[in-house]
Amino acid sequence: MKIILAYSGGLDTSVLLAWLKETYRAEVIAFCANIGQEEELDGLKAKAKKSGAAKIYIDDLQEEFARDFIFPMMRAGAIYEGQYFLGTSIARPLIAKRMVEIAKKENAQAIAHGATGKGNDQVRFELTSATLAPGLEVIAPWRDERFRKRFPGRAEMIRYCEQRKIPVQATAKKPYSMDRNLLHISYEAGILEDPWFDAFAPANKKMFTLSVAPEDAPNKAEYATLDFRKGNCVAVNGKKLSPLGVMRALNKLGGKHGVGRVDMVENRFVGMKSRGVYETPGGTILHFAHRQMESLTMDREVMHLRDGLIPKYSELVYYGFWFSPEREALQALVEESQKNVTGTVRVKLYKGGIYAAGRKSQVSLYNPDIATMEADPTQAYNQDDATGFIRLNGLRLKVGARVARGKRG
Repeated sequence: MKIILAYSGGLDTSVLLAWLKETYRAEVIAFCANIGQEEELDGLKAKAKKSGAAKIYIDDLQEEFARDFIFPMMRAGAIYEGQYFLGTSIARPLIAKRMVEIAKKENAQAIAHGATGKGNDQVRFELTSATLAPGLEVIAPWRDERFRKRFPGRAEMIRYCEQRKIPVQATAKKPYSMDRNLLHISYEAGILEDPWFDAFAPANKKMFTLSVAPEDAPNKAEYATLDFRKGNCVAVNGKKLSPLGVMRALNKLGGKHGVGRVDMVENRFVGMKSRGVYETPGGTILHFAHRQMESLTMDREVMHLRDGLIPKYSELVYYGFWFSPEREALQALVEESQKNVTGTVRVKLYKGGIYAAGRKSQVSLYNPDIATMEADPTQAYNQDDATGFIRLNGLRLKVGARVARGKRG
């Protein structure tokens, strides 16, 4: 039997690899998607071999991740429950897609993942597999009683790795999990399971990776420009960049100024609440600037229609339905809405904050001559017309108020 394992080299997957090989008497092929983990990939091949992998794939998917996953989501303005930029959520479909491709190449019978039975990732991996390879078996050890009995908690897993001299970042002194990619880094579990615990306290500064604390950011504001074409950022500070280049440039800028830190209690798809801490420096800037560009160039009714669909779109990403027909249908509407989202946005970054400092576009729908409080030289708007406009819109309110007074009296 051959199993393709989603492998990060972290605590869970290091243990899983050895357990799968032993339990299924299988040839385990480890797969790690390089989607921006950087130094976390160091020594991964040796670690996988030490854990028992027959082979390991480490595929650089960063450009595909930025172009085909992050950017379409940014064009949709997606943000889950008003705070979360979906960094982990959007990475899972790409990882699972590549796992399916490797499984076909290696003639593997199954794929496996280290997502817990309480989390969202199990759903994301398996819904993607169900869509792209419905006949492929999926093994989820955390839903296997044999695995849970042997490893009831992180302490046992840490001890297991120590005994086998498998290097992992998690220790008894640092008992929280991390997930990093090009869009963000997330922290959860362990000490973070207490929602009263202050993750941003000075004593916890060492936990963060992508950004400085806002209070430690430069005392001088920095300005940056983002050029957009049809909803995509194509240049930063006048320099043309690929989607990957944009993310790298914005991550550096945002991290320098302490932008994009979030601590939230979110609603998992499986029904429980969960506390997560996130760093999304570049994504936060991109989301903000994109919205500023839309404010200048997007028709009001199109914007309101698209905005009404943001919660649904975000749910689909968060729940793992990236390859579903409904997400693709929504994406088609999003692409239509982005046709004129073209121009330049200037932002000001200071001490964790992002501020609009200017926007311009050749296809701007903003006309200062019409919007002015002074006399309108175009005579496009007659203020007298507002009287009838207000009277008509107020009619139902007046009728409703008279009926309500009649019932009370």
